[in-house]
Amino acid sequence: MNTLKTERRDLAEKAKRLRREGFVTGNVFGHQIEGSIPVKMNRQEVEKLLKGHGKGSKLTLELEGKTYPVLIKEIQYNPIKGQFDEIDFQALVADEMIRSVAEVQIHNHDKLREGVLQQELTEISYSALPADLVEKVLVDVEELRIGDTVKVGDLEIAKNPKIHLHSDLNAVIVTVTAVKAHQDQAEETEETAEAPTSAE
Repeated sequence: MNTLKTERRDLAEKAKRLRREGFVTGNVFGHQIEGSIPVKMNRQEVEKLLKGHGKGSKLTLELEGKTYPVLIKEIQYNPIKGQFDEIDFQALVADEMIRSVAEVQIHNHDKLREGVLQQELTEISYSALPADLVEKVLVDVEELRIGDTVKVGDLEIAKNPKIHLHSDLNAVIVTVTAVKAHQDQAEETEETAEAPTSAE
């Protein structure tokens, strides 16, 4: 499990100032933590960690000489500045069910033999014990054909008795449509966007 060093943040320290100084702010919360613990982290270390991990990932936080197994609960990214501003962590307890999300990752997209792939869902919502948390779900689309769909209920995570899904089993993750149908849909969207609005 990856480890991230953090420091307790004095709330007198303004978040905007800390971010200018190269920190990412955040909070650690959980049933065994009274209230929450405000923290700050080195931005470079955060960016390095988030290259391979994201919301729903497990890691270890180092704080004031103690270690906390945690789940990345929320990530705030500032697209204007191109940087991460804040991360919230939930401390894990071995026998406590945790609500989390698993990122949907498409595999073999470049090997799709026909049609256009449309991804409808980017994450799966579920609950599980810390030992059974799932960070990513792979969807292999190499064998899909026009008209094929992959639903939440088709995934291995849906067959795992240790995981309770919150996402609808019938929710479509990906579907393959004909190229012409895809083009027609795109043209229709463009025409709708360009159509003048009538004044009252």
